[in-house]
Amino acid sequence: MPEPDWRSQRLMAHLPQQVTVYEVGPRDGLQNESTPVSLDAKVRFIDALADAGLKWIEATSFVNPKLVPQLADASELMRTIKRRPGVRYVALVPNERGMHLALEAGVDAIAVFTAASEAFSQANVRASIDETFLRFAPVAELARAHNVWLRGYISTAFHCPFSGPVAPQAALDVTERLLALGCHEVVISDTIGRATPRDTDALLQLAVQRLPMDRVAFHLHDTFDLALCNVMLALEAGVRVFDGAAGGLGGCPFAPGAPGNLATEKLVALLHGMGIATDIDPQAVANAGRAVRAML
Repeated sequence: MPEPDWRSQRLMAHLPQQVTVYEVGPRDGLQNESTPVSLDAKVRFIDALADAGLKWIEATSFVNPKLVPQLADASELMRTIKRRPGVRYVALVPNERGMHLALEAGVDAIAVFTAASEAFSQANVRASIDETFLRFAPVAELARAHNVWLRGYISTAFHCPFSGPVAPQAALDVTERLLALGCHEVVISDTIGRATPRDTDALLQLAVQRLPMDRVAFHLHDTFDLALCNVMLALEAGVRVFDGAAGGLGGCPFAPGAPGNLATEKLVALLHGMGIATDIDPQAVANAGRAVRAML
């Protein structure tokens, strides 16, 4: 049997034995859909994802229902789902009011979101990046007080639909601020799926020098079919958590040109093909995504 070439040896030396896949389909996958999805269908979707082996599921968002009507049933959803041992059901919260609603619904893991681009921050939440951190301060304080796990998203870490390319330093500055805020994990997000491998490599070259990579996750959209290439680079740099959405569902309602997330089943198939364990059944994930798409 021939010896692996130097590229294979170099890659295999950096590959982990296991990777965490974080499912965003019920929240990021559905938030931009105009066709209403019933509470019962959402619960069945979340249950199917748990059946497939996913241990991290972002279930909903406590945002203003007028802005994201598809997720207006957040409180009812979080009270309805039957939480399984070993599965974390995460909710996105934009501010202190959303945090109080999440706590009342029994949420024990949350995510907050800001951006690396001022233009996108204004378009998305009508606030500067600094102002988003002022909103996060009481959320983080409540999270610590109630022992709630905290995740932080950085939208448009590579490209902004309004202002163009984003400097890696800008994305990493925001990452460090979220870690200082108390986030257990920070997610570097390619919101519109324009990051090329060169873009990703440029950011990762700085990230490995500045960040604790065991607290960094990647959230990729697959607009130009480059997401899996960027996953490979991130794996080599030490990233061990990747977001996906069953069936490639998703898109940000405030980001023109962001059609869909990296499909969870494609991500899992890639990882399994490289001998990396996830404990997830990719076919079961694909089936869950197809069932939801049929309703849309």
